Amino acid sequence: MDFAGVNYIAVVVAAVASFFVGWPWYMTFGKPWARALGKDPDNPPKPEPKPFIVLGISLLFMAFVLAGVIGHLGKGQVTLSNGIISGIIIWAGFVVTTMGVNYTFQGRPLTLTLIDGGHFLAIFIVMGAIIGWFGV
Repeated sequence: MDFAGVNYIAVVVAAVASFFVGWPWYMTFGKPWARALGKDPDNPPKPEPKPFIVLGISLLFMAFVLAGVIGHLGKGQVTLSNGIISGIIIWAGFVVTTMGVNYTFQGRPLTLTLIDGGHFLAIFIVMGAIIGWFGV
């Protein structure tokens, strides 16, 4: 097995860029998302820092793992298109399937799965694109 390595700058850039994917996403889908959670979309709670700290750390870890997966494609294979494809495959195989199972057992509406799942798809596409574009 060949391994192309991890570009740590790409990992940090991918995590930071992905952090900002949520802002336009949830500005667009915030009201249906709040309704799917059973909350009043016109009276949102005051944001607290803890979820954003957890998000930032998680995105950094996800970008590192995705870079490792892409790096396992081998030398010369860490490309923009392979990064995007890898991000989509990881999302489809692990992220949205896990969310679907958890949300179904929790009795959450499909709308919530689609909104949150779409957000993570966008994140993994952005991460994969940046990691692939930066290369090794």
